Amino acid sequence: MQTPTSFSSDVTDSASESLKSVFRLDVWYNPIMKEIFEANPEYRLTTLPTDADADDATSTAVLREAHAYQISSAKDETPLHWRANAELLAKAPNLLCVSTSGAGYDTVDVDACTKAGVLVMSQSGANAVSVAEHTIGLMISISKRLGESDRRLRSDTGFSRESLMGNELCGKTLGLVGIGHIGRRVAKLARALDMRILAVDPELDAPTIAERGAKKVDLEVLLAESDVVSLHCPRDASTEQMFNAAIFQAMKPGAIFVTTARGGIHSESALQEALETGHLAGAGLDVWDVEPPPLDHPLLTMPNVVATYHTAGVTHEARRNIASWAAEQVIHTLDGHMPTRLVNPEALPKYILRYEKVFGKKPAGYKTKVS
Repeated sequence: MQTPTSFSSDVTDSASESLKSVFRLDVWYNPIMKEIFEANPEYRLTTLPTDADADDATSTAVLREAHAYQISSAKDETPLHWRANAELLAKAPNLLCVSTSGAGYDTVDVDACTKAGVLVMSQSGANAVSVAEHTIGLMISISKRLGESDRRLRSDTGFSRESLMGNELCGKTLGLVGIGHIGRRVAKLARALDMRILAVDPELDAPTIAERGAKKVDLEVLLAESDVVSLHCPRDASTEQMFNAAIFQAMKPGAIFVTTARGGIHSESALQEALETGHLAGAGLDVWDVEPPPLDHPLLTMPNVVATYHTAGVTHEARRNIASWAAEQVIHTLDGHMPTRLVNPEALPKYILRYEKVFGKKPAGYKTKVS
């Protein structure tokens, strides 16, 4: 955990000194973020303790002056009172943008931000290589039973190699639910394993999906034909609990389920049942309803489950990308230009009016007409 900056020495009157104020909580970030802001003297980065009260004098002053909030995408890293929701926005009258630390934005109430004229920006794609590699690693671990073999060698003797016999992925069918930044990289890696690749993505047409290395199908076909199903879709109202008991039962008998997306897209209890009955052969899980899951979680007791702690995107390379992309996008945006990874473009008309009110000038990089 990083040491919070000294509030008393950092905070000045941002309006009088034309400073643009950015704040974050003291969750781990690559140091490149601080370096980038320090190289731009018109910006001030303030770090608050995660356990700080949002209503204490220090927090109130930071919120009142803030123009940008750099927030973790991980819901269990961000206390409820620091989520970017209507209550927090009401305490930050000058806040113009919220920047997440990943592709997801579970810690942000996007609708509330849009109504307030606050832009929401993600770092979509910054950790795509890392997550794609982790996905393939989970697939291989389950199909080759690497986790089972490792654990058994550490606790048992006298068993045959054949008792740990696995399967090749070569020639098998991979079904991708979502083929964006991460999904397309998974497809590329899976092609090297000579896998057939299907994809479901409502945002993309068949030619685009074909360019990304997969065949566009509907979910029913994907479930019925895939030997491995891997989730790479966002968590929102349309995907929450999408993989329920009925969906797991519709999967091909003996298939593998993998998710590096977000907890809550699949039902953990329904997955447990599908594994216990033998309908599914195994699962690779990087995301959970509660992170980390409790030690007595039923899925952690199953030998055919490979479990990781939302670490698919936690690599040195990905974390540096996220920190640098986030800092550069905040600066680009507050300097008056269109964000490169904007989540809520419908907020732009109100945002442009608010930007002019806060900084006394119109953002130069917009052509959006304000009605």
